Amino acid sequence: MVLSRRAGRRQGGGMSIAFLLTTLVVVVTPGTGVVYTLAAALSRGSRAGVVAAVGCTLGIVPHLLATVTGAAALLHASATAFQVLKYAGVAYLLYMAWATARDKKALMVEEGGAAPEESARRVIVRGVLVNILNPKLTIFFFAFLPQFVNPGEPHAVLRMAALGGVFMLATFVVFAAYGVLAASVRRHVVGRPRVTDWLRRGFAGSFVALGAKLAFTAR
Repeated sequence: MVLSRRAGRRQGGGMSIAFLLTTLVVVVTPGTGVVYTLAAALSRGSRAGVVAAVGCTLGIVPHLLATVTGAAALLHASATAFQVLKYAGVAYLLYMAWATARDKKALMVEEGGAAPEESARRVIVRGVLVNILNPKLTIFFFAFLPQFVNPGEPHAVLRMAALGGVFMLATFVVFAAYGVLAASVRRHVVGRPRVTDWLRRGFAGSFVALGAKLAFTAR
């Protein structure tokens, strides 16, 4: 994805169409956050899916702050800092894979329709960790946001923060939609033991694949 700084600067203080389209493409593309949101929605319904979307969205905040304050430059320059954060993310994704594969009751729906209880706080914390422990998100912001901000314009930092806020809003809306859609077909899927076993293994495998992709990805 190569975007022109000129395109962003020509927009002045307005919201660039290129920025909105790129944001939508990036957010809609399935990744760790989407997998986690779908798993939460299929496991515990639409409410859990929306709560997971909140957690994944909040997980963007540290990356945005790092970019706005310039800390992303240090992460980009320091191979050690990047590797430490990267492998912490890999370890957490592997933990998520292990936990998903181990919890055989996660995708079960009881006869009365109740799903296994899990506090909203726990769902949010997991969603936050999924995105915090992904250094590629910081690097993405570091390379992405400045293209749509003219460093010479007044309040450039505030504009960058505002663009980051739009990205977060788009993330929440799209992830919540994924969650609601997954929850809408939940009863047609998770009531079948064989299907739930395959789903559970599929989600676990997805976390492993995402972890492997992160592990072998260079800056």
